[in-house]
Amino acid sequence: MSELIVDKLTKIYHPGEENEVKALDGVSFTLEEGSFVVILGASGAGKSTFLNLLGGMDTPTSGSYFLDDEDIAKADEKKLSQFRRTKIGFVFQFYNLMPNLTALENIRLAESVAENPFDSFEMLKAVGLEKRANNFPSQLSGGEQQRVAIARAVVKNPELLLCDEPTGALDKKTGAQIVKLLQDVSEQYHKTVIIVTHNSKIASCAKRLIRLSDGRIESDTIQENPLPADQVEW
Repeated sequence: MSELIVDKLTKIYHPGEENEVKALDGVSFTLEEGSFVVILGASGAGKSTFLNLLGGMDTPTSGSYFLDDEDIAKADEKKLSQFRRTKIGFVFQFYNLMPNLTALENIRLAESVAENPFDSFEMLKAVGLEKRANNFPSQLSGGEQQRVAIARAVVKNPELLLCDEPTGALDKKTGAQIVKLLQDVSEQYHKTVIIVTHNSKIASCAKRLIRLSDGRIESDTIQENPLPADQVEW
């Protein structure tokens, strides 16, 4: 079982010679495999910094971050690149699909770099878009593009799915559908899903709710009865 352990993770930036910004300040927690987690916080709370550290896109100033008993915080760039390619799936606010590739080709591109991927067309079916396989992103709605982006992330068979404001560019109804899809992905494929957001409505869907403020954990709550996203009053 893949356990994620974060221990006193800290990130300090120095925008000037005498200035110091502590974007993340001693964050610690442990997640079991298959967790569905929402990290909630206002702008400037440290959410993006935290996501970048978990995804291996940045390195901490201090602290440890273990996945599969390997301290990612101490990995060199070669290992970080391998980590991002094989262990992490990313879902962003603005989809980041390749515009000159079809929906299926976008997913196959991710499949081609993974070590133990799922089948791309089966993943497209899983997000309900098998009939849109040959459509380009410009021919898809925002919600459909986000579904393709989720399929592209999951097809790699990652251990950790990181979602940065995945509903931020969508209307409420479509956003709810995307959160429900992420819940289904977590349960069906037993993936650890972390959603970073400022949207408090998503909080009621979390099995684990972590509130960030000024780079620190303000609260960390296990929610015994998280709501399916389609039951939340958006």
